[in-house]
Formats: sequence, C-alpha cells, structure tokens
Amino acid sequence: METSTEDTAEAASGDPGAAVEPGTVEPTAEGTAEGAAEVSRPAAMAPASLSPSRANDFMQCPLLYRFRVIDRLPEKPSEAATRGTLVHSVLERLFDAPATERTAPRAKSLVPGQWDRLRESRPEVVELFADDPDGERLALWLGEAERLVERWFTLEDPTRLEPAERELFVEAELDSGLRLRGIIDRVDVAPTGEVRIVDYKTGKAPRPEYAEGALFQMKFYALVVWRLKNVIPRRLQLVYLGSGDVLTYDPVLADLERVERKLLALWEAIRQATETGDWRPRPTKLCGWCDHQEHCPEFGGTPPPYPLPVTSAIGEQGRMGPD
Repeated sequence: METSTEDTAEAASGDPGAAVEPGTVEPTAEGTAEGAAEVSRPAAMAPASLSPSRANDFMQCPLLYRFRVIDRLPEKPSEAATRGTLVHSVLERLFDAPATERTAPRAKSLVPGQWDRLRESRPEVVELFADDPDGERLALWLGEAERLVERWFTLEDPTRLEPAERELFVEAELDSGLRLRGIIDRVDVAPTGEVRIVDYKTGKAPRPEYAEGALFQMKFYALVVWRLKNVIPRRLQLVYLGSGDVLTYDPVLADLERVERKLLALWEAIRQATETGDWRPRPTKLCGWCDHQEHCPEFGGTPPPYPLPVTSAIGEQGRMGPD
C-alpha cells in the first residue's frame, strides 16, 4: 500500500474527517490517574469531509476507516510510505530550479537534504532506522529513493514542464454539503488552457484489470477541479516510478457525474455507520499490512470503546451503501 501526500496535510489540518498518516500522531500525557502511564489521542469527532485516501479506506474496510478517522489510532511509519513522501518532496523541489538545471544528478542531490527536512518535520520516521547504527540500511534505502527519482527522467522531461501548481490543496463542497478535499501532486496548464492533473506513485503500475481502481483518486481530483473551476481536466496522469509506467485517462462529464454519485452513496454509508457505530471489518489480503490487528475482531482483537454517541439503527433498514 502507498500513502498519499494528502494524508499528511489532512492530519495537519485538524479536520476530524481526515485521517492521520502513519506515525504523525504526537501522543501527550493522559490527565487522569488511570491513564497516567498511557497516552492520549486527539479527541474523536464525526467525519466532516472526504478525501481519496479516506474514501478508499472505507471501501477497503469500514473498520479501518473508523480506526483512522474516528478513533485516530496511531500507526507506525513504514519504509515504503516514508520513501514515497521523500521522493514526492524531491520532485516538487526540483521545479524550484531553472528549467535547464532540472537534471537527474541535480534531483538526486536533493535527496539527502529533503530527508533531513523530513526527519525534522516528522521525528518519528527516525525510528525506521533505530536498529541501524552503522547506517548501512539507511544508505540502501536512500539509494532506492535516488533510483526512483532517476527513473522519473525516463518518463517525463522536467526541462519542458512549467507546472501551474505543485502539491496543490483543493477543496470543494457539493450541493449536498459534502466537502471533498485532497492534495494534487502537480497541475499542468497548456497554452490552450487545457488542464492536466499528475500524480506520482513510487509503487508499480496495477494490472489492466485494476486500472479503474487506480484512477478513482484521479477522477476524485477531477471532480473537485470541475466543481471549483467549472473546467473538466483534459487528462489525468499517473506516473509509476516503481515500474516505469505512465497511466493516462481523458475524463468526460459523465465520468465526473458518476464518481460524484458514488461519493454521495459512500458518504451516506459513512454517515450511517457513524451514527450507529456499526463499522464492520472486511477481510482481504491487505489485512497482513494493517497496524490495527490487535483491535480487529478478525484477528481476535477488540475495538476500543466507540467514542461517539450512537443512535438506533431501527428505521435505517432498506438503506444501502455503495457497492
């Protein structure tokens, strides 16, 4: 699994509808005698907005969504997700340089400095290499980040790109009142005014039969841009640095209307689960990477006490969530 850059921004925003990226929760001392040896989490609140990452969480496993959004349980940083954050920051910063200086050696030279900045802003990532006193594993990890950065130059030519926006936070409210939000890695605008939305992935491209799921995030962004600017992006582009592939899609109005209907149905299912406290696990092979197995009934665990008021589910029968 790959962590999106929007996770970090959501966590920093304090939005109760946003998830906390693995490792970003800063525990503080509990004020009660019973919890003196424990730590507290941010106060639980009902979700107020939806991002692509959190929408995917709910579709993957409603209980995972609850743990991340309602309970806001801390998660340990992972090497893969942290490397993704590092590579994103390098590619963003490279565009600070004049076009002629946007070379692979210049980009690779940014890796150590961006790693230092990442450690300063998120000290918990240092734990990843706490058992690496000689720095050998860290050096290999940074080397892999450099290889991902270098591979990008085989897929795009930054000397010919002048992004209109980088790491752009977008937010739009639908007529229903649902707030959609996220972080777009890069927005390119052609001289003709046509918009291209680009997202970097440090993993491998999905097989063709899974491409639609991968494009969900991009169609989400396209919907937000359309609602904000009344402009349908000309192209959606996923750049997979792990495999050296580029996946593109040219959306039409029907695509955006369809994803909006899906998000509204999804939000209704989230609202119902929030009110009833009925968050059910959905076991898949991804469970093996989940940080919350000790709280999951599928692994013999018990979820923490539900922190929000619960209403009766009576009268809600007949309502259906999204497929």
